[in-house]
Amino acid sequence: MEEEVKRISVTFPVSVLEELRRYVPRRERSRFIVEATERALQREKLLRALRISAGAWSDEDHPDLMTVEDVNRYVRRLRETWMPRPWDEIVAEAENEA
Repeated sequence: MEEEVKRISVTFPVSVLEELRRYVPRRERSRFIVEATERALQREKLLRALRISAGAWSDEDHPDLMTVEDVNRYVRRLRETWMPRPWDEIVAEAENEA
């Protein structure tokens, strides 16, 4: 099922519009602008989430993750919960194939 579309009026600086016309074929401009807008919105959503969550993590709340080794150990445990084999075994196999 296709998503409903709606036409809008957007104002562009002349220089940007000229470049759009130069580099994007006429029948592809709407798609180009929609995709660029979607990417920009994703970036804005991520930035907003980062701003909102800034300061949520504190070292005092996670003393078990203070060093690089602590973090590596934590990530390895997470990976091993869904991996078919232990991480060390997978790494050893990859090194042998290289």
